[in-house]
This record gives sequence, C-alpha cells and structure tokens, in this order.
Amino acid sequence: MNLLKLSLVLILVITATGCATGPPSGMEPVSGFEADRYLGQWYEIARLDHRFERNMTDVTATYSYTDNGDIRVVNRGYDTKKEEWRSAEGKAKFRGAEDVGSLKVSFFGPFYGGYHIIDLDDEYQYALVAGPSLSYLWILARDSKLDESVAESLVAKAKALGFATDELIWVTHDREDVERGS
Repeated sequence: MNLLKLSLVLILVITATGCATGPPSGMEPVSGFEADRYLGQWYEIARLDHRFERNMTDVTATYSYTDNGDIRVVNRGYDTKKEEWRSAEGKAKFRGAEDVGSLKVSFFGPFYGGYHIIDLDDEYQYALVAGPSLSYLWILARDSKLDESVAESLVAKAKALGFATDELIWVTHDREDVERGS
C-alpha cells in the first residue's frame, strides 16, 4: 500500500513539474512589457487548433488584476457544436521579470502552461502569443477585425519561427455582443 501511495505522489510530482511554461526554443518574449496596458479585452483573430477551443467562434480573452496581484484570465467563446456560450477562468503569473511578456497560466489548479507574447505593437492593439511549444499560437487584437497587412506580417513572423501557419484557424466574430453576457 505504501508503495502505491509513493508511486501516485511521484506521478503527481512529475506531472506537475512537467507542465511546460517556457517559450518554444529560439523565441524571445517581448521586453519592456507593461501589464497595465495589456489588461482588458482581446479578440482572438486566429489560432492553431487545440481541444480546449475546438469548434469555438467569437473568442475573447479578458485580463484583469486579482486581489493578490496575479492576473485574472477569462476566456469566452461560442461553442458551435453545443450552440452555447462557454467561458473559463484562470490565473496568470509572471515567469520572471514583470517587464518581460512571459507568463504561466493555469485553468486547472496547480498545472500551468506557458503564455509568451512574442510580438506586440507599441500601442498594445495586437499581439502574437505562443504557448510552450510550436503547437500553440494565437493572434490577438483589441478589435474583432485586424488590418490585413498586420495579420500577414504576424503570420510571416510566426512562419519564420516554425509555426504551422497554414493550419491557422481564422476566428469569426459575428454573434451579437448582447448574447455574450458579462
């Protein structure tokens, strides 16, 4: 029985410490980052497919401070298969210096994944965000539409970094804001 308990604890520790939070190899998160300017609502313009956003349209991410200084993350979108709005709340913490756009985000207890802002305009109107591997990529903007030339530039940068940009899902934002709720 003790061996079973020890094995379970070991598996849990390995799983918890195995959650990748660093940026993919060869990528540098933006420096000079100002969290206060990043807070607020962002629209997901494009993403690589992953199970937790599959079949989702009208996706937004809203960032705000928690009482203890962490960053609250609320992701919301419309599930086209279930025909309903879904949301998930998580928390983000800086991985190091707070002026570097490299955070770890958790939606599930002690398990964190990387969130790395690898491109951000001076006005904080669009961002290119990588997860812990080349399987995770998001293009975000403050508006539900992004200028085509900006989108092309972000895609070109992502492609040069090794992301499979031909697999990007371009997110539609055509549902009424009233349906979102608050």
